[in-house]
Amino acid sequence: MTNPFRFATSFQSFGRDTWRDEARRVESLGYSTLFFPDHFNDQWDPTTAIAAVGAITEKLRVGTLVYDVDYRHPVVFAKQAATLQLLTGGRFEFGFGAGWMESDYVEAGIAYDRPGVRIERMEEALQIMRSMWTQPKTSFEGKHYRIRDIGEAAAGQDPTDPPKILIGGGGRRVLGIAGRHADIVGINPKMVAGKIVPDTPADLRPANVREKVAWVREAAEQAGRDPAGIEFNALTFVVSVTDDPTGLRRALAKSSGMTEEEIADCPIYLTGSASEIRDRLEKRREETGISYITLSASAHGALEEFAEIVETLVGR
Repeated sequence: MTNPFRFATSFQSFGRDTWRDEARRVESLGYSTLFFPDHFNDQWDPTTAIAAVGAITEKLRVGTLVYDVDYRHPVVFAKQAATLQLLTGGRFEFGFGAGWMESDYVEAGIAYDRPGVRIERMEEALQIMRSMWTQPKTSFEGKHYRIRDIGEAAAGQDPTDPPKILIGGGGRRVLGIAGRHADIVGINPKMVAGKIVPDTPADLRPANVREKVAWVREAAEQAGRDPAGIEFNALTFVVSVTDDPTGLRRALAKSSGMTEEEIADCPIYLTGSASEIRDRLEKRREETGISYITLSASAHGALEEFAEIVETLVGR
């Protein structure tokens, strides 16, 4: 099974007086989804922003890329997500992760536990939330959370249509959890340093991407899930639609430690002519299943230009 192409973008915030027009512009250009990240720096609160954008658009899906497990209790997450799913008519994508940006924790005074502990919390939280979206009562006894007979997450929710879960990860353990729980899986580089460093993109060399996808599919099969039902996502930070990408690819190769050909095939970068980018996206989907492409905030300057590619590929 090959999933059809979808495209999204991520915004940290909009203009105070222009946010309605900016959100509707994303919808009019053919993008499927508008995501908000979940950090403590100069950006809008994702839940509030998603509710507002969902209210003034018609078809545009909205979501988080991604909520950090340590910033809210899973019962709070479950209620927020179920309410957003209800109010947007089923257009909410619940992006969720174990947290990675150490500076957020330092600034907010939150304990930055080792990755294994944060990942344990993440998987327990997923079990609690899924139950609250689909069952009338939820109890849970885990290492990190204990829930006692709590009711459904939101009055009027449809237990047959819970929010889609998106989990992005770079390591085998998180991607294994994604294979067991997620509807959408983001194939990311590992963030073991708690920040982006110069060689971070190199973890998404084409061979690494194929390995990460295999981890997800293996975990899904072991959990009794059909891997073909998982939609694979990639986040892109650099977009350049140009007939001569040589100079840019050379510079990116030098800064990342990859070869120019690896740069051309790395999901973090989309460089080249419109026809070349289309061909590479189709080849990557054939090889890895990645069909859902998200342009990050750093790529906003290319939204209109890239819309030509969106128009030709979306739904195919």
